[in-house]
Formats: sequence, structure tokens, C-alpha cells
Amino acid sequence: MTRKTIIGVIGPGEQATEHDLQNAYQLGYLIAQQGWLLLTGGRNVGVMETANQGAKVAQGLTIGILPSNDTSGVSAAVDIAIVTDMGNARNNINVLSSDVVIACGMGAGTASEIALAIKSDKLVILLNNDINSQDFFQKLAPQNVYIAASVSDAIALTKNILFNS
Repeated sequence: MTRKTIIGVIGPGEQATEHDLQNAYQLGYLIAQQGWLLLTGGRNVGVMETANQGAKVAQGLTIGILPSNDTSGVSAAVDIAIVTDMGNARNNINVLSSDVVIACGMGAGTASEIALAIKSDKLVILLNNDINSQDFFQKLAPQNVYIAASVSDAIALTKNILFNS
């Protein structure tokens, strides 16, 4: 039996922009349409919430890696909630459990997850308009960090990474 592909979508919670939220919803939807599993931070805010909502509309399976020791803040669109009581340390679980990580937007938590992914030799797709963060992360790991101009680009890059690496 072949293991299911897990795509991690990371991004800001409370500080997510409207553009981040729109992209996250589309990402979740298209990830589910591909038959991939969606992994997020699992909370009911920001990129995590809207990516899970998009995946559920497309009848996908969602996994949420929660930072706390309870499920009170979990997204209603998360199928499998993993309770860690690890706070931000759970970011390492997010990236290590993902076959590809897509960063939708940017914030301090997102940057930490990207850094952890780079340290673990994971492939990361940046879906944001922040040239400074794009330059910074690409300089750290040019062979592992890709830039997507749109959600459809991010999905195409993901397919290319999964099937050609």
C-alpha cells in the first residue's frame, strides 16, 4: 500500500491578510482535489482555518497539529486533530510530517516553520508577494525553496516536486 501524500500549508493566524486567506482557501481546495492530505496548524484562525475549509468543500482529509493540550481552538474543518501541548515547538512536527510545505503569507511563526523545513532538507514553496522574505529564504536554500506567483503555480510546482524528484 502506498502512503498518502501530505501537503503542509503554513501561514499567519490572526495576522493573515485577505489575500492570504483567499490563497489558503484555494490551496486547500486544490490539494484535496489532487487526493493529497492537507496538514495545517489546525487552529480556527487565519490560513489554517481557510485552508481546511477549502479542503473540506472538496471533500478532502485534513490534519491539524495543535499547539495546546486541548481541542477548544481547533478548526471545525479538521478531521484529525493531533494534540501536542508543545506550543510553537509543534512547528517541527508540521514540517517533518509534510512531503512539501507551502507557505501562504508570512509571519514570525511561518518564518520559523520555513527555517525548520530548510534545516530538515524539506522542499518549500513560498506563495507570497514579500520580495525580502523570498530573497532571504532562497539565499539560505536555493535548491529547496521555490517561489509561486499564484495558487495554480504552487500546485504545479508541488506536482513537479513530487513526481520529478
